[in-house]
Amino acid sequence: MTLSELEVVLVNYRSRDHIAELFALWSPDVAVVVVDNSADRDGIRALVEQRAGTRYVDGGGQGFARAANLGAMSSQRPYVVFVNPDSRPSEQHLVSLVDGLRADPVALSHAGTMTGPDGATEMGVGGWEPTLRRVLVYAAALHTLFPTAGFFASPPAGRTVAVDWTTGACMAVDVARFRAVGGFDELFYVYAEDMALGRRARLAGYRQVLRADVRVPHGAGRSGAPSHEMLRLRGASFANYMLAYHPPLRAHSVLGVIGAGYLARGLVAARADRAALRPAVAFVQGLCTRRATVGGVEVAEARLREVSSGLRPRRGLVGALSRGRSV
Repeated sequence: MTLSELEVVLVNYRSRDHIAELFALWSPDVAVVVVDNSADRDGIRALVEQRAGTRYVDGGGQGFARAANLGAMSSQRPYVVFVNPDSRPSEQHLVSLVDGLRADPVALSHAGTMTGPDGATEMGVGGWEPTLRRVLVYAAALHTLFPTAGFFASPPAGRTVAVDWTTGACMAVDVARFRAVGGFDELFYVYAEDMALGRRARLAGYRQVLRADVRVPHGAGRSGAPSHEMLRLRGASFANYMLAYHPPLRAHSVLGVIGAGYLARGLVAARADRAALRPAVAFVQGLCTRRATVGGVEVAEARLREVSSGLRPRRGLVGALSRGRSV
């Protein structure tokens, strides 16, 4: 394929320096749309306007899912590649993902396998629908012995694993199929939209592919809001996902197990460093309250109420809250 068939979608939130590095990494042939959730406070618009073939879109500070949809739905290219600002895919990575997707008639997306600073596969590059059995395996840390039995996938280099959902950190989608399933579920401000997209793909008869041959460096946690704030938001989004898409008893069972697992790990780590408990507490606070803030503004419960009240109808195959189906 040629680069003229794809456009990269970058959602900006205090990530100007990362985006500048990506612009330096890619040639001007890589078309990019930057959806800005920072109201241009970091001067990203000027950087965008200096680069040929790059669009600036004001995301309105409405979170990742809504901003990513805005970038993809406004694209004139047949393929878009969602890229986290703190990941570093090469042009060849982008092309390889799209080439694989174009040759795959049953795929909604092909995603790169994200790697940490040490080159190892990151936990959470993809995963499976959260069930009680899977989260029990994960909470008890048995996924290290049974890597395909837990909730998160972390496949070794070169090993292809069939998963239910993939991370959007570097993910190519067929735009027509993405539009047909309604894009990312805007019930979520950030986090869990990847699980929800996997569900939408399965309901529509598509799959998502985690590419073992496309390994993309990723600096997790080096952009965006403070880590504890985002961990609380991660917990709230996970809770909202479970309660939106699973029967109440199953959802609360899963939430109880995963919350207990996080706290247990935090307590073990706190023996060496008391501060190690704080991330676990932040996640569980979000899990229990279903509330979280970004920049001092509550976003998780507010988005839940907004979308479920019908102020902004949810797109795609999955409708309002709690249909009780499990896919």
